[in-house]
Amino acid sequence: MQTTKKILIACDSSKSLIDFRGKLIEEMAKIHEVSVFSPVITRPDVREKLKSLNVTVYENHLDGSNMSMLSDLRYIIQLFKLLWKLRPDVFFPYTFKPIIYGTVLAKLCGVKCIAPMLTGLGYNFTPQKKKTLINRVTAKLLRFSLRSHLRLRIIFQNRDDYLTLLREKVLRGKHKIFIVNGSGVDLDHYQYTPADTNDHTFLMISRLINAKGVLEYYEAARILKARYPWVKFRLIGSYDKNIDSISKELFDEIKYGQIIQFNGEVEDVRPFIKASSVVVLPSYYGEGVPRSLLEAMAMGRAIITCNSVGCKETVNMNEKPNGFLVPVKNVAELVARMEYFITNPASVSTYGLNSLALASKKFNVHLINKQMMKIMQLNA
Repeated sequence: MQTTKKILIACDSSKSLIDFRGKLIEEMAKIHEVSVFSPVITRPDVREKLKSLNVTVYENHLDGSNMSMLSDLRYIIQLFKLLWKLRPDVFFPYTFKPIIYGTVLAKLCGVKCIAPMLTGLGYNFTPQKKKTLINRVTAKLLRFSLRSHLRLRIIFQNRDDYLTLLREKVLRGKHKIFIVNGSGVDLDHYQYTPADTNDHTFLMISRLINAKGVLEYYEAARILKARYPWVKFRLIGSYDKNIDSISKELFDEIKYGQIIQFNGEVEDVRPFIKASSVVVLPSYYGEGVPRSLLEAMAMGRAIITCNSVGCKETVNMNEKPNGFLVPVKNVAELVARMEYFITNPASVSTYGLNSLALASKKFNVHLINKQMMKIMQLNA
């Protein structure tokens, strides 16, 4: 009989608990005692779902995007007290601040299995970018936090991120490293629907930040709209406070102009994917594996994305292609690949079915969660 273990999950976004980790938490909660340490939960559906799974919720006021020594110190003290009180068998932090602070505290508290998951490196280790003070501080803190330890098991969502941290000397060869295929996608929730090949609709799902390629998508849409006035271009996602948010001028053009149909942030992306023919994400952000592309693939959509870290994992380049990879910030190439689907409508269905096959084989959330449970030593 399997022994019940105590698990503490730490994150910097309450939204991610169900949207990105819901199925994993569900699997954990079948046998184990699960608690989460999260910023204040504002969505009632997230709170209700966690309650239905008998997950204990502890809330904080962490701001994962901004540096505030006072706020971070308050977070560290709260997390230390919680770790000391709960004495979990497994500590599972993801995103930078919970990983950096939590991994050190978990070592101090003698947690038996510490399994931080890096879901992408964001802006912190971009090769072509000059290192800022925040980049350098983040690297030093991460190096200190992730120092090799018998109980430390580090999880990555792509191999490139691991190699980057090796190159930056954040990690050494002696670390226990595990690589999984992103967060996975629930194929029962994001069910396949045939694309309408007579209605050309491109969709981008993303926060409105520069590194996600919003400007490139807009420019490509503007060029193609002039050639094919009947083609639709949609964009859904939040425009919020971020150091890399798109300019107000570009946002106003997207929101009020005639090129793109902008729907803001939505609770359920499935109706929008269903109404699309191709999903586009020209991102050069430090992705783990982009969730929006996995959802699109599960629903049988062709995809176009960048040949960048995390994104390139989603495109099959063999005899069963499911989309195209374009160079970063290359609008001309993006236009050419989008135009291919406009002028070859039959390929929308073919590539879409190949997307579904790849999602089923490589990104099925149940397969990934089985691997995650094994990494965290939660199997029988």
